[in-house]
This record gives sequence, C-alpha cells and structure tokens, in this order.
Amino acid sequence: MNKYVERLYNGIVKENPSLVLMLGMCPTLAVTTSAVNGIGMGLSTLAVLIFSNLIISLMRKIIPDQVRLPAYIVIVASLVTVVDLLLQAYAPGLYSALGIYIPLIVVNCIILGRAEAYANKVGPGLAFFDGLGMGLGFTIALTLIGMIRELLGAGSLFGRQILPDSVPPIAIFVKAPGAFLVIALIIAVMNAFHIANHSADLVSGCDGCCNHCSKAGCHNEYKEEKRV
Repeated sequence: MNKYVERLYNGIVKENPSLVLMLGMCPTLAVTTSAVNGIGMGLSTLAVLIFSNLIISLMRKIIPDQVRLPAYIVIVASLVTVVDLLLQAYAPGLYSALGIYIPLIVVNCIILGRAEAYANKVGPGLAFFDGLGMGLGFTIALTLIGMIRELLGAGSLFGRQILPDSVPPIAIFVKAPGAFLVIALIIAVMNAFHIANHSADLVSGCDGCCNHCSKAGCHNEYKEEKRV
C-alpha cells in the first residue's frame, strides 16, 4: 500500500481516534447531539490537525527539544483562534451550538498526540496525510454518532424530520447517556465484524506493558511502531 494512502487508511479505519483509540471523548460525547454539530466539530478539528501537522513538520528541525511542547501549543492555539473567528463570522449558529468546545481543540489529545508521535519525525507530505486521515476519521465518527443520536432522539437528520409523528423519539439519545449508548452500539458492531483495533493486536497473555514483555516478537513490533 502507498505510504500516503496508508496514512489515510490508518486514521479513518485502523486507528480511528474516537472509535478505536478512544481519544477526544469530551467533544465526541458533548457536541454530537445532531449530525450538523458532529460535522462542524469534526471539520474544525480536521483543519487544525492538517495545518498543525504541516507546520510542525516544516519546523521540526528549528524547534529546540526543550521547548517542543510549548511551541506545539502556540501553533495549535493560533490555528484554533483562526477557526474560532471564522466560525463566529460565517457560521454563527454552529458557533453557538459548539460553544466552548471550539477553543478546547487546543488541548485535544488527538492533535498534540499526532504532533509529538508523528509530525515532528517525518516530512511535510506524510505529516499532511496523517493529519488528513486522523481528521477524516474523527469527522466520520462524530458525524455517524450525531446522525444516530439525532435520528433516535429527535426523529430527524440534518434538521429534516425523518420519522413520522406516530413514532415517538427516544429523548435519552440527545442527552449525555445517549452518547455512551451510541458509542457502545457502534463498537459492538465493529467487534461483530472483527474490525481490528489496538487491543486485537495484543498477543495472548500480554498485559499491555511492552517495556517488560518477555515475548520477543511482540516487543520488537512495539519498538518498530515507536520508532515510526
């Protein structure tokens, strides 16, 4: 598989931030009361992910190791400010719906995690596609969760009524517990179709602590991953 396509596949399927790695759960649970909110939050994070990865990759040889993380936060915060102002100017309704969760993108573990684990170790091309893949994976997950919650909880999709009036909505799905129920349902379906995630890669008897693992093959694979 082409390494750029692999980056896309990795972010969308193999290491989907929300459904496989379980990262960024705060916005995933909070803003996905509708499909539009899910898309809005996902695309905002996608834009920040792409450009932060690209900038950090381009500056990886300039930023000293001692101030690496503060530099990443400054870069991400600047990009989030741009996204925040653009939403406020051109999509005020979505801006009001997402509220505090747009500024909180600054501390989203997906963005800082990709910057530290990948973008500062590779060239701008791979960093760009890594951000694109992870951002698309996050957007798809939030949109899917938002669609299910909106359909079951309000009987509509993207603001348009779908279910007839004779079918009462299940209000719990647009409340906080509904987010947990929908995520659990999606993961159950993924498990039923044997969609691999990180836990599926653990060998029998492995406790997940690779630094003390006695299984040489498993430990070597882990070291290769960390090297990438």
